[in-house]
Amino acid sequence: MIDNWIKEIKANPKSQSAGMILIHNGIVRETSKDGKAVKGMKLSYNKEKLEQAINQIKTKDGIIDVKVWINEGELKVGDDIMIVLVAGRLRTDVFPALQELVAKIKNEVVNEEEIF
Repeated sequence: MIDNWIKEIKANPKSQSAGMILIHNGIVRETSKDGKAVKGMKLSYNKEKLEQAINQIKTKDGIIDVKVWINEGELKVGDDIMIVLVAGRLRTDVFPALQELVAKIKNEVVNEEEIF
């Protein structure tokens, strides 16, 4: 998936101004934030809110493309939760955009329930 995304972005003529592609791969870890052992998680997401978040990031100066995949259902420790890719002109454009998008997805788009 990631390789295909990168090829797709590089094939786009507007990608000639791209100087960076950042990728976030969130995974289910074995402990919750407060240290409790976790068996997995149930995850769902709001597709409309995800599209809104992606479109908002795409409008930022220096951002060339954004790709997001979210794993839905019952996940176990080690499973991928989401993959987020942001391509852009400069580090100063791309790092904050990726950070903002991941935070927005976690706080506004996904519904997650840890399984203990």
